[in-house]
Amino acid sequence: MRLAILGGGGFRTPLVYGALLTDHHDQRVDEVRLHDVDESRLEAIGRVLTQMGADHDAPPSVLTTTDLDEALEGADFVFSAIRVGGLEGRTADERVALDLGLLGQETTGPGGLSFGLRTLPVARHVAERVRAVAPDAWVINFTNPAGMITEAMQQVLGDRVVGICDSPIGLGRRAAATLGLDPLTTTVDYVGLNHLGWLRGVHSAGEDVLPRLLADDALLGSMEEGQLFGLDWIRTLGAIPNEYLYYYYFTRDAVASIRGAEQTRGEYLLDQQRSFYAAMAASPPDALGEWDRVRMERNATYMKEARDEGEERDEHDVQGGGYEGVALAIMAAISRGEPASLILNVRNRGAVRGVPEDAVVEVPCTVDADGPKPLPVSALTPHQLGLVLQVKGVERLTISASATGDEREAVEAFALHPLVDSVTVARELVRGYRARIPAVDAVFTRP
Repeated sequence: MRLAILGGGGFRTPLVYGALLTDHHDQRVDEVRLHDVDESRLEAIGRVLTQMGADHDAPPSVLTTTDLDEALEGADFVFSAIRVGGLEGRTADERVALDLGLLGQETTGPGGLSFGLRTLPVARHVAERVRAVAPDAWVINFTNPAGMITEAMQQVLGDRVVGICDSPIGLGRRAAATLGLDPLTTTVDYVGLNHLGWLRGVHSAGEDVLPRLLADDALLGSMEEGQLFGLDWIRTLGAIPNEYLYYYYFTRDAVASIRGAEQTRGEYLLDQQRSFYAAMAASPPDALGEWDRVRMERNATYMKEARDEGEERDEHDVQGGGYEGVALAIMAAISRGEPASLILNVRNRGAVRGVPEDAVVEVPCTVDADGPKPLPVSALTPHQLGLVLQVKGVERLTISASATGDEREAVEAFALHPLVDSVTVARELVRGYRARIPAVDAVFTRP
């Protein structure tokens, strides 16, 4: 099978390739095509992959290309993890909002809408090229904001686009492990949108054991989410929130922490990755070792603004990973008929009551040769449903504004986001992003 990885020069590509190296089935991916707009980054990651495969028999071959159609042609699966505007764009996403006293974050709040505005036209173009040169391919989307991008690509390719994220995977896995259970033998009740969801149940041997976790100070306090949100707030909700809900529940705390830091997350990663790719240009003998060292370093500082000074991430969380295993499981389920149960971003189709049928939601699914099917979940609480509908409405306005180039619609999207507190500020955000990020300005100036 042939896998195309878009954004193939990105730092997380080796995680996907590493997962492929663990697959020894006769019907497995044997050819990988990496696509990126930056040839030097492709060369750097290509060297890392070569070293990863050196100790394996018949590792998947790797072709690097800056030609999108060449990457897509004949692909059975397409893994999309592009970053339009690069990390330079991310730093602007953060700073424009922070300068106005708002949350500056990659996917949540105004920064996520800016990221979406400039990414959506490219994602639609990718979908159109998939339809033209690889019409039978399945697209596995990891490009952020994942729910928004998945929904837009589905407008071109239908249900053959599946969105994935490692956040709910990690949450379910941590909850099961904290209870001393094997995550592979438990099922979870998780529902929401990408980066906006709640774990409402953990089922083992026919019993929901989440109440046991919520009632135990030591167990709940040992989880990263217990430290992040506090035991009392989690018990008030009666559910464990996705880590990104910290930005909604503790907005002022997050803004103050980010503004008080020497660098934003984007600025830190920009400096780190510039150093990494510069080092790779010198063809170091241990490219894989350097990549792994930098990976551990960046994982250890993930969501640092939400932790107390001196507080370290749990070792298992620092190891990271997860989404690449989900991608492999999706491919195995579809191509080899190996059924899987996964949390995915898919069309609702009645799974979540009160949410439009065609809206992309993040819920448990079964996956087989016909693709993913969302499982019905229990009703959202009024608070959860209200937040989901408000953010979904904002996502859909952003999708429309990116297609029409209507600046008023973009202002409406920013103004209606729950983390933007004024229409006046929404207008300033749109002006600021247009001034700082050419790819955002191009949405409103293209012919």
